[in-house]
Amino acid sequence: MQRAIPDRDRLLYPAAGGNYGKDYVLRAFKDSKHVVRMVDAGIFQASLAKARALSDLVRTELPLSAGICVVAGEILALGGLPSIPVAALGFATGFFISGSAMITNEYFDLEVDRINHPDRPLPSGRVTIPEMALMAVLFSIGGLVAAALLSPVLLALAALLLVIGILYNWKLKEAGLPGNMMVAASVGMTFVCGGMAAGKPLSGVVWTFGAMAFLFDLAEEIAGGAMDMEGDRQRGARTVALTYGRQPALRVSMLLFAGFIGLSLLPYLAGWLGYGYLAAILLADTAIAYLAFGLYRSLTPQDGRANMRRLYLTMTLMIVVILLLIVANIA
Repeated sequence: MQRAIPDRDRLLYPAAGGNYGKDYVLRAFKDSKHVVRMVDAGIFQASLAKARALSDLVRTELPLSAGICVVAGEILALGGLPSIPVAALGFATGFFISGSAMITNEYFDLEVDRINHPDRPLPSGRVTIPEMALMAVLFSIGGLVAAALLSPVLLALAALLLVIGILYNWKLKEAGLPGNMMVAASVGMTFVCGGMAAGKPLSGVVWTFGAMAFLFDLAEEIAGGAMDMEGDRQRGARTVALTYGRQPALRVSMLLFAGFIGLSLLPYLAGWLGYGYLAAILLADTAIAYLAFGLYRSLTPQDGRANMRRLYLTMTLMIVVILLLIVANIA
């Protein structure tokens, strides 16, 4: 005689005829695997979204550029490739110190971004304040530890750059020219960090490239103020363009680009680099002079920003070509 199935079990196991059929068990097993896959996919998607939000918080492309500039400084100082540990630690110093500055910038811009950029990680809620604080601490520690493993002098410079980044984000962003100079100095010092990482903190060619980067970035910072006058006016920034006018600011930017071009000849004139460098830098200087003049003549902010992007790409290409020439021993 077949055993009767309690009503409770009929509800829990509704197999055909109320029996515990193997078809139902197999179906339940497949359903459970489907649920597990859905949960795993959900976890993966959530993790991917968080990783993307953290990358946006750090603005990864800028710390990457800083790390590459430190390695470039090492190559300039050594006249060739550094060892893998020196290159890796130098890159980490630039990447993490710059990343820390980007993170703290997001925090101090939070209230402005709630209105102007609500899609940014913090105002959108994609990254929480505790997560942001943890990232800032980890990046700061990472940069300082990497610098300490290379040189006490580099550690001191990395700590100074960290403080400058916080001060700029906190108080000096709206200060106009002094703030622009702090940013440009931080960019230039990435090359000097490379010289210190390579054990040649007084290398003339490294400091020259650092000064060139300072002039170039300062020119772009001032020109950028001329392209964003309305936004800066709303923020209460005291840029050169708002203080003296758009065209005077662009004239100052032109003079800084001219200073960059003049200084770029020093590595050849001083005998640090040879004819390969001279050929590359003359081509780059010609392109920079042409684009800087186009920036000065730009009629709209859109045209100006387009020329600024071209200038940045030209500078980047110039550095890459010169480093390749040095590594190939034909600079």
